[in-house]
Amino acid sequence: MRHSIFINNFYVLLMAVLLTGAFSACTPESSDKELAPAPTAEMVKFTATPTADNANIINFRNETPGAFKAIWDFGNGGAAEGDQVQGAFAVEGDYTVTLTVFTSGGYAKSSQVIHIAETDVSMLDREDYNFLTGGAEAANGKTWVMEKDFRGHLGVGENVATNPSPNWWAAGANEKAGVGMYDDEMTFKLEGFSYTYKNNGDTYANKDYATEIGGASGASEDVTVSYTPPTNLSWSITEDNGVKYLTISNSGFLSYYVGVSKYRILALSENEMYLMSGQKGVPGNAWFYRFVPKGYTRPVEEKPYKITDIYDDFDTNGNVVWKTENLLLNESYDNPAPFPINKSAKVAMYVKQAGQQYEFANMFTDFEHKLDLRERHVFKIKVFIPGYNDFETAEGETWANPRLLKQVSIKLQDGTSSQPWANQVEVKQQVDKLNEWVELTFDFGAAETINRKDLDRIVIQAGGEGNFIPGIFFLDDFRLE
Repeated sequence: MRHSIFINNFYVLLMAVLLTGAFSACTPESSDKELAPAPTAEMVKFTATPTADNANIINFRNETPGAFKAIWDFGNGGAAEGDQVQGAFAVEGDYTVTLTVFTSGGYAKSSQVIHIAETDVSMLDREDYNFLTGGAEAANGKTWVMEKDFRGHLGVGENVATNPSPNWWAAGANEKAGVGMYDDEMTFKLEGFSYTYKNNGDTYANKDYATEIGGASGASEDVTVSYTPPTNLSWSITEDNGVKYLTISNSGFLSYYVGVSKYRILALSENEMYLMSGQKGVPGNAWFYRFVPKGYTRPVEEKPYKITDIYDDFDTNGNVVWKTENLLLNESYDNPAPFPINKSAKVAMYVKQAGQQYEFANMFTDFEHKLDLRERHVFKIKVFIPGYNDFETAEGETWANPRLLKQVSIKLQDGTSSQPWANQVEVKQQVDKLNEWVELTFDFGAAETINRKDLDRIVIQAGGEGNFIPGIFFLDDFRLE
């Protein structure tokens, strides 16, 4: 019956469309809706007039008949939209300015070469230029290197516009030693906006793009590539909707190659350059890079040692920010069993995926202080382990590939260490009840733990580690008693 009603309604709608189309085709107004002829490059006209008080600032005017939109590329990294725009050219030289116009018939573009006779140094006296290059007085420019001693000098996370961070992975101090990245030097000069990439013979590249700079194909992990950077590179800083970007010409890049040349500037000061880039062909990924001037050492800032409340009930915002390692985490998932002892509406869903690459899945949070555990050192968390998880078999099980465990562990680590797991403290709790909520207690009251002053990271791991078996776990009401 539902199918016959749908068919009848469909034919009524179809006839209405056909009749309307037939009627419209007979009306004299239909000829007005025909597209105009496509524009040609010869039709695109514009003027370029220096301003009266500065020959390096040019007023551009679109004079193309019938154009309803005009987009300008100034050939210096700048762009604009509109029939009357202004371009600034601080450095002497020739610039190819391209105007693209849109008409009812399509679009076309045309270019003119604008000659700038002299450099206007006053136009280059910008804070961001000075931080990047050392300013006009730095004849040799300013050389930057990766801040290898700082955790997160290289990282990857979700590509988001607001509060981006390397929430998926962040390199520990000196974690990438020996891959050809820490001896790279990147020099920016104000004169000519020149950029020099000195890699001392090799460059570290993402495995998916290594072939683009001469690496071998088929790599299973990131590789070090023998690579000679081009010498005709330049830089530009542009702004889009209040966000600044650093772009390297001629497919140039900074130290680690992921197939892109444009970097969002997250921070730029005298002694810090923190950048973010996309990843070629993978719009959801963002890479993060920290650079410091060559020879600069960041002052060591000791974290305060204190006790604070630590909690997250996943219904409201807790006071911790969770990061993940090889894990899928949903921090606002509908409670699968809203019964005692946990009637919360929302919980965290912890999803461990199958495969060797996920054998050390976990969630963790870092603090801006060291944890004082002398008076408060007991953590509690509610856990629901579904019975559909496979805790019995493990394909190809060996000592190096154990079974999935009915277990939750909490680890305390020094997150500033290059190997935070090496000196960690761990408490494990087994779960003997499936398909119902249980509350686990983790007591770190041992003397060798409560007297430590280097712990600033909490790690939660479900299902054990070192196994390749997938599993789903639900967590709630995490807190320090």
